[in-house]
Amino acid sequence: MSSKNQVTIPVAALAETGIRAGDRLVVLADGPGRVVLSLEWDPIAEFAGALTHCYPPDALDRLRAEWD
Repeated sequence: MSSKNQVTIPVAALAETGIRAGDRLVVLADGPGRVVLSLEWDPIAEFAGALTHCYPPDALDRLRAEWD
């Protein structure tokens, strides 16, 4: 722990978790001397593309044509 309350996580530990530079993390205290880091839940990543095939293939083109 540095004087700025920063820690360095070993590369091997990061590789096992899949955490990468730029990922957003949730930090939770889990008792004395224990901190748990978890990836922040990203609803966009989880649900993006989930509603494919809900509209006909030309639906967007027809909507755009209405604006002309």
